[in-house]
Amino acid sequence: MRIAGLSIARLLAILIKEFRQIRRDRLTFAMMVAVPIVQLVLFGFAINTDPKHLPLAVLDQDHSRLSRAIAQGLQNSRYFALEATPADSAAGDQLLEHGKVQFLLVVPPGFERRTLRGERPGLLLAADATDPSASGNALAAVAGVSQQVIRRELGAGHAQPEPFDLRIQRRYNPDGLARYNIVPGLIGVILTMTMVMMTALAMTRETERGTMENLLATPARPSEVMVGKILPYILIGYVQVSVILVLAKLLFDVPMVGSLALLSAVLVAFIAANLAVGFTFSTLARNQLQAMQLTFFFFLPSMLLSGFMFPFRGMPPWAQAIGEVLPLTHFLRIVRGILLKGNSAADIWQELWPILLFMTGAGAVALKRYRQTLD
Repeated sequence: MRIAGLSIARLLAILIKEFRQIRRDRLTFAMMVAVPIVQLVLFGFAINTDPKHLPLAVLDQDHSRLSRAIAQGLQNSRYFALEATPADSAAGDQLLEHGKVQFLLVVPPGFERRTLRGERPGLLLAADATDPSASGNALAAVAGVSQQVIRRELGAGHAQPEPFDLRIQRRYNPDGLARYNIVPGLIGVILTMTMVMMTALAMTRETERGTMENLLATPARPSEVMVGKILPYILIGYVQVSVILVLAKLLFDVPMVGSLALLSAVLVAFIAANLAVGFTFSTLARNQLQAMQLTFFFFLPSMLLSGFMFPFRGMPPWAQAIGEVLPLTHFLRIVRGILLKGNSAADIWQELWPILLFMTGAGAVALKRYRQTLD
């Protein structure tokens, strides 16, 4: 039977053959189902561009009714959540620098007394502005909060003009430029994508071309093969980072306050962690297409849940828990901390050890999978 010159019998035979091929390629079929589900869950539940309950530290040097009312008013706005009460300004600055809090409210001594006298004392709200999207809406709400507190505590007659000078200080990114946040973050994103993909494809390509059998016939141990495969890509990663840093300075004028030598040392662990993931994927994939699919399946959550595209603190707790496992999340904090804040080795250790732990675990899994491949 023919329709429009096509043989229905031959067409059905080809269709049946393709469906059987898809059924045999279980990994590809699983990716076709899993990727839309992951995207739907992440974009529907995890992504929030208006984060609430951002960590706030209050340095109250006045301990008055008005200072407590202002701190409570910020919390009632739901944009702020009191996390710490530092003893002095140095401790408050350290909390902000280490990323423990997003905002620091400083109430000077004699604040209420000077306010009632009409002296308009200063009230400081310092914000970690390395990610402008995370703090923008909260800072915009501060003016309304202060007006409400003034009317409630001092009466409507004090509402205009404001009896105190509210000073908002955007630290580490005074102009609120998004490129100061995005460009350093691109170092981690590009390395994650390229390192995982290149390693997975390189090993899978050897399997497809039959050269893996020659490699297995050599006396090289699994650990030697793994290290030998990873080292060249570490050098490639350094070349990529060098290019990004040069362009970041020349094209976008991104500040580089901290030590580039410290950043270079951290890069070893981050690149090795991603290469170990790619090596593991190469032992799971049967061909380069499957290797690409596995790479995308790892890269998508890394990009969405790390705080690169959307504010990390705006995500629900379960999404933050997943994000804390991913090395990109911690590397973004490290690279932004070093370049924008000038963080030292002691400052970034809290973010470095999760990367080292992930690298060790991923390397152990990759080595075990490769030994199974040998068998």
